[in-house]
Amino acid sequence: MPAVRKIQVTFDCASPRVVAEFWKAVLGYVDPPTPPGFDSWEAFDASLPTEQRDSSWACQDPEGIGPRLYFQRVPEAKAVKNRLHIDVRCGTGLTGVDRVAVLEAEATRLEALGARRLRLLPADDHNEACLVMQDVEGNEFCLG
Repeated sequence: MPAVRKIQVTFDCASPRVVAEFWKAVLGYVDPPTPPGFDSWEAFDASLPTEQRDSSWACQDPEGIGPRLYFQRVPEAKAVKNRLHIDVRCGTGLTGVDRVAVLEAEATRLEALGARRLRLLPADDHNEACLVMQDVEGNEFCLG
């Protein structure tokens, strides 16, 4: 049996650090360790050629369990719906009004960070309720 591989989720975005700060607050992630020879990420960034500054950022699960998130600056704006999205599981094990209350409370917290609420998908015969949202640059994600 092949070994399980760690993955990284990469976001194309206009402002990598802004989007990274949002996702750090959503998930409880942290910045990775600074590169050898630098006392901060700001110092590392300042060492880069001007055109490469603020071009990428990353964050990671402090426990090393969840995937690393990488944010890279791209010139084009987001134009269509994501084909892949992150589900933030904040209502696991809850159903009905209890689940929706937790989703709504988390949505309110994330709106204060710059997220935008799109729509509540109600529970049906196969799935529990989830709340579709967008991050600070319009990338869709779900609270579930």
